[in-house]
Amino acid sequence: MAKMTKAQREWRPGVPKKPRSTRVMFASTVLVLEAFLAIFVALALFGLKGEELSGALVIGAGVVVALICIFTCALLKKPLGYAIGWALQLLFIFTGFLLTSMFFIGAAFAATWWYAVTKGHTMDLETARRAREQAAWDAAHPQEGTGNPPAQP
Repeated sequence: MAKMTKAQREWRPGVPKKPRSTRVMFASTVLVLEAFLAIFVALALFGLKGEELSGALVIGAGVVVALICIFTCALLKKPLGYAIGWALQLLFIFTGFLLTSMFFIGAAFAATWWYAVTKGHTMDLETARRAREQAAWDAAHPQEGTGNPPAQP
């Protein structure tokens, strides 16, 4: 049997599930796609500039950047994760000096990263506001807030 997570071990009936951050999910999606991009860029550089650049260096750098993208996903609950994410966006744009099309692809991914971070944050704020309003309504209407019909006298 698989090992249970901390959340699974601590769960009890009636305990509400902790909401997941939309910002973290969006940003993680972009970073995983950029990990694939790093591998594909390394392969393209290896094929196009194999004589100029060391093949092992190019492939190794691509794998390292891909791993950094993946490991950054774990840091997205802290500001450091977003700082590393922005640094990765700059890295992908500056890769355009080696492969010209990366100026455009890197800019597109940077725009996607910006949208994921800003829109995800906006959605998290909206989710928190709705949760506060729901909790206030449930407190004001104890019988109706549970989803059960009111008891008959």
